[in-house]
This record gives sequence, structure tokens and C-alpha cells, in this order.
Amino acid sequence: MNDAYPRYRRALAGERLPAALVDVDAVDANIPRLVEPIRAAGKAVRIATKSVRCPDLIEYLVAKTQAIGLMTYTAQETAMLVERGHRDLVLAYPTLQAADLDAIARANKRATAALVVDCVEHLAAAEAAAKRAGSTIPIVIDIDMSYRPLARGPHLGVRRSPLRSPDAVLALAEKIRAPLRFHGLLGYEAQIAGLGDAVPSSFATNAVKRAIKRRSEPVVRALRRECVQALRARDLAPSIVNGGGTGSVASSAGDESLTEITVGSGFLASGLFDEYKGLTLAPAAGFALQVTRHPAPEIYTCLGGGYVASGAGNGAPRAWLPPGISLLGAEGAGEVQTPIHSKTPLALGDPIFLRHAKAGELAEHFDEYLLVRGERIESRAKTYRGLGYCFLG
Repeated sequence: MNDAYPRYRRALAGERLPAALVDVDAVDANIPRLVEPIRAAGKAVRIATKSVRCPDLIEYLVAKTQAIGLMTYTAQETAMLVERGHRDLVLAYPTLQAADLDAIARANKRATAALVVDCVEHLAAAEAAAKRAGSTIPIVIDIDMSYRPLARGPHLGVRRSPLRSPDAVLALAEKIRAPLRFHGLLGYEAQIAGLGDAVPSSFATNAVKRAIKRRSEPVVRALRRECVQALRARDLAPSIVNGGGTGSVASSAGDESLTEITVGSGFLASGLFDEYKGLTLAPAAGFALQVTRHPAPEIYTCLGGGYVASGAGNGAPRAWLPPGISLLGAEGAGEVQTPIHSKTPLALGDPIFLRHAKAGELAEHFDEYLLVRGERIESRAKTYRGLGYCFLG
């Protein structure tokens, strides 16, 4: 969209900067690119709330994608979303705190708020909470989908669940008893869904990453299939089998064992998803800074901007608009000042736009998203932060 900079500039005229925006037209363009392969494969969509962290935008995505429900990231967030009317939720990250589990137990009196576990300690804590509340908690077992090409070789994937075989999954499922009930499986293939393989100036590394993805895919599918078969053989057929992510929509859609695929970041197309081969999405979220200094030709300094993403690798914001701007390698994005290089002449007070590396974390820095259509602000949507929630702080 070559007209994006003048449109956004007009839309944000008079707004206090820094400000965060979501281009709703771009979101609408990304939805079919992500959802159509999932629907064509006969699977359901689940929205990852950690990648959005804005209730109005979550509800917009649920309606537009006809999502089956939400994948949440904390117990208190899950309870809040149940209060807002959501009725099918999976808390993907285990907790053992009594207050958290009590909130999940209470939520299950009004909704299906499933809890992900991977050990007997998780089950014991959940069982106690369910008994205290007089409710039933659905349980989803997390499988480690990491790729280990050699018995003592590298671990390619994330460090989450210790369950790596159908026998281990079945053994835990057979320990689930009332007031808990077995609900399904979750397996996130991070080495496929979360591994950028089109990183600029990394040709050799990209080739290695693509090889990992190709070789891992049949292993992931076989493990899921074998876990489902083992459970069915013991009359424990899962109601849901969840997997995938924005970076693996195409491959996950072809996995016959999956009943649903989780998507989140791709709707906003955060910066990291520029680095995936075959994934073309429209940048839909970013933040505006004001130009406050002009220290040298083609160098402009902006106020704020140091919103760095968690995790390994390059978590710095991505330069976005006007086209052709770039961060300075010696300074990057600073807490209070961010210098940029721009061949496009800018005036003091002009906005420039950056994109966060990760979609959800942008919401931790702003009270609201300006929802833009065309060159106007259509509405303002409070983020979790703007509503007074701090679920991970």
C-alpha cells in the first residue's frame, strides 16, 4: 500500500504521539489468507489472545473468522474473557497457583475453560480447585512436538512439555478423574510455526531452517496421530486436537489429526512474520513517533520508540513508514529517543511509523489502539493495559 504513509499521517493528525494504530482494512486482507486454508481442510480456527490483548479487537476477529473460541495465556485473563461472554477457551500455559485455578474452576460454571497440563502435579492442583468450587475443569494435555533427529542430538523446538510419546500422554490421561475431565490435546510445533526462514542476509541459515521444517513435519504428524490412536484405543477420544500457528498454517491444515489451528499474530502481521517464506501478509499494526530533532542530513530523531520484543534474536522494532526509513545500527530504538535515516524529507513534528517485532506485546505499551480505515480513525479500542489489566506483571 504505497499510500499508507499519507493516509496514516492524515488519520493521526492532532493525535498525541506516541500512538498505536491498527489498520482494519489490512486486518481484513490478512484474515482470508490465514483462515481459508484452515477452513478448506475442514478445521476450526482458534484465536490466540496473547497476540492481540485488546478485547474489542479479539471480538472483531472471532466474528470475522467464525472462530470456535480463544486460546488464552493466563487464568485471570481467561476469567475476564468469560465475563465478557466468551464460552470456549483453552488456557495454554499451566499454573499451580490456587487463586489462578480457583478462577478457572469458577469460569467453568459459565463456560468451557479448559486447562492445559503436562504432569500429575498440574492435575492435583486443578483437582483441588475444582473440588473447592464444586465445578468440573476440562483438561487438555500438552505434547512436546520438538524435533530430535538424533537420540542424543539437538532439541529443535521449545522447552515446554516433558511428554514426548503416546505412552506418556496416555499415562497422564488415565490419571484424570472427576471433578476433572479429559478434553483434548495440544501440540505446538514451534520449529515449524515459529521459525522464520526468510531472514534477510541469512541465506545459508534460511536453508537450514527450511530443511528442519521439511524433516520435522512428518515426525510431528506421526506423533499426533499415534497419540490420538492410543487414546481412542482406551475410550479416551479427544474432543479437540489443537496445533499450529501463523507460521505453519499451510502445513498444519494438512495434518489429519488436528481438529483446530490457533492463529493470532498473523492478523496484525507483526515484524517477525516478514521473515517467513511463502507467507505474504499486510502489515496491519504499528506505532507512530514524532520527529523532534534533525541532527544531520537525512537523520531525524524521534521521541520514544524502544519497544523491544521478548525472546532470543532481533526483538527490535521494524522501521515501517515513510518507505525507505531505517534504524541506525549504532543506536537502534531507544527508550526515550530513536534516530532514523530517511531519504524522504521530514519536518519537525512529523510522524514516522515503526512495527513491533511481536504482535501482542505492542499492547503492553499503549492504552488504546486507533482503529484506522482509509485515512480516518474509525474507533478507539482499549487494550488490556488501557482497561487496567496486567496479566503478566
